[in-house]
Amino acid sequence: MSITIPQLSTISLPPLLGASLEELKAWVQEQGQPAYRGKQLHDWIYNQGVRSLADISVFPKKWRSQLAEIPIGRSTIDHRSVAPDGTVKYLLRLTDGQVIETVGIPTYKWKQRRENPNSLDRLTVCVSTQVGCPMACDFCATGKGGYQRNLQRHEIVDQVLTVQEDFQQRVSNIVFMGLGEPLLNTDNVLGAIRCLNQDVGIGQRNITVSTVGIPGRIRQLAQHHLQITLAVSLHAPNQALREKLIPSAHHYQIDDLLAECREYVEITGRRVSFEYILLAGFNDLPEHAEELAKCLRGFQSHVNLIPYNPISEVDYQRPSSDRIQAFEQVLKQHNTAVSIRYSRGLEADAACGQLRASK
Repeated sequence: MSITIPQLSTISLPPLLGASLEELKAWVQEQGQPAYRGKQLHDWIYNQGVRSLADISVFPKKWRSQLAEIPIGRSTIDHRSVAPDGTVKYLLRLTDGQVIETVGIPTYKWKQRRENPNSLDRLTVCVSTQVGCPMACDFCATGKGGYQRNLQRHEIVDQVLTVQEDFQQRVSNIVFMGLGEPLLNTDNVLGAIRCLNQDVGIGQRNITVSTVGIPGRIRQLAQHHLQITLAVSLHAPNQALREKLIPSAHHYQIDDLLAECREYVEITGRRVSFEYILLAGFNDLPEHAEELAKCLRGFQSHVNLIPYNPISEVDYQRPSSDRIQAFEQVLKQHNTAVSIRYSRGLEADAACGQLRASK
């Protein structure tokens, strides 16, 4: 089935990052160059990581000088910090001076690491979709800093290329779980997914889009029939608890959210992942697990339990290991697919819920 994703207009193409091969061919022809220059441009942007058109040595020297001021759309690394587990947090400065955060998460081939410390099994990038976040979830550092603007598609794609270049390793997986709510920036997120899939070469099944849930947007996403993974930040088994954690939940009843998720499964044939941050004494009791299992009964889903990662603004606590495992066991007893996900990059404030675009 065909996938409809917004395309760039060649009239307003620059920054060039995020454009498809056909769009770049059309653009170079508008500049009076043969179409094959578009293929060269595509290779230099996506495979060689060029940051200035003046550096593309296969282009005629005269034309290169004319292109020197046309932006490709790359950011600069403002700060880089490494956690003991190898996770790298980047603060990236955009062309308008705004700063966003992205995270590179390496998974090593442990058997080979003694001989080759850089032997990676996979490299995941956690990308941001907005400068800040308007959702203001109570347990999350990102929402504490407010919201500035949506990221453009080239600013999303740039994050992946930056991590790829820094690690000198091809990125294998992408999670849209950084700053911002992806489904409040749907067009740019869809455009970035197209680019990352078709131009950078990352399979759709290796891409996860996370959302708190925006009325109608999950249904809208389903209409594109993508093979991505949808991850819904649920974090509570009922409306009252959810509203305490997620202010926007006041406008979106949990029953309506779950109904839309069921539609997503029916339309796409893809299961939905539910993210559930465990907060000690708040949403981690056995009765909460019972209620959650009842909510998810009868449709294709999976629960990721995420022990809370602390931030300074609130005094939530991470549950004990026994409490976490007990919650998991209740879900398993009700035949709910579940796993525990311990976040990477905790020591560098790069873990789930800790991102805030600051050192």
